Amino acid sequence: MLTNRREVRIVWGDCDPAGIVYYPRYFEMFDAATTALFERALNMTKFQFLKAYDSLGYPMVDTRARFLVPTRYGDDVTIETTITEVRRSSFSVTHRLMKDGHLAVEGFETRVWVARDPVDPDKIKAKELPEEVVAKLQGA
Repeated sequence: MLTNRREVRIVWGDCDPAGIVYYPRYFEMFDAATTALFERALNMTKFQFLKAYDSLGYPMVDTRARFLVPTRYGDDVTIETTITEVRRSSFSVTHRLMKDGHLAVEGFETRVWVARDPVDPDKIKAKELPEEVVAKLQGA
């Protein structure tokens, strides 16, 4: 499966008053990392690929994380993001946030590819992942 790496500097806005990353900020970083992986795989911006594949996005339906080493204001970290499983309309993602070569945070997501519900346009509905998207996420 495809893996994407992003270098991130921890900024003051990521931190609590003690200068340690406030845990919900990791989920924001992981969300951006998932989008970066899709943009790399599809060679399009998120706006472009959602339009091209008639999708509203890929909302989170399950998430969790393991916090192993704290990160602080000014730290440079690497986020490695991998699609670990692709199903009909959902996929799983693993994030590994590395600090100084050590695993600091590990995040896990399950997301669903969605479109507007044709029966009720005020709702969203799971939609099968396009074959081309699946192939590119699998590194083909």
